[in-house]
Amino acid sequence: MKIFGIAGFSGSGKTTLIERVIPQLTARGLHVAVIKHTHHDFDMDRPGKDSWRAREAGAATVLLSSDHRTALLTEHRDTPPTLADLLARLPPCDLVLVEGYKREALPKLEVHRAETGKPWLFPDDPHILAVASDVAAPNDFPRIDIDAIPLITDLIVNHALRYPTA
Repeated sequence: MKIFGIAGFSGSGKTTLIERVIPQLTARGLHVAVIKHTHHDFDMDRPGKDSWRAREAGAATVLLSSDHRTALLTEHRDTPPTLADLLARLPPCDLVLVEGYKREALPKLEVHRAETGKPWLFPDDPHILAVASDVAAPNDFPRIDIDAIPLITDLIVNHALRYPTA
């Protein structure tokens, strides 16, 4: 399994970029997974449903399954999982795109849009290899146009880090 990070501030277009890159990766025969970090609390479950009731009663984990998909809901009541913990839980795949986890030491592409008014991340992160942006990056830092999806895909495939699996 290989991993590659997509970093940027909220509203920069990270998820949209990932959504556009995945078909290019799968067309190359890669089995792709995505880990997305969010600072917001979320719940995929609905109050009153059996799985919600089990978690509310204290179940640490609930696995939902149908003929079409499976979801594993895990409560982190004590300590949030690390990226390594999450990677260990993934089923086998060729490549994991990691959205968020800005501070992790993995090869990354920064997604930056001028309209957000946010600062660049790359000056403070030696793991950012290039930026996908709608404007030139300062100091001639490597930039790929945010709409050049085949070039972005090449960067990801060529620089993804092999992650040690058990």
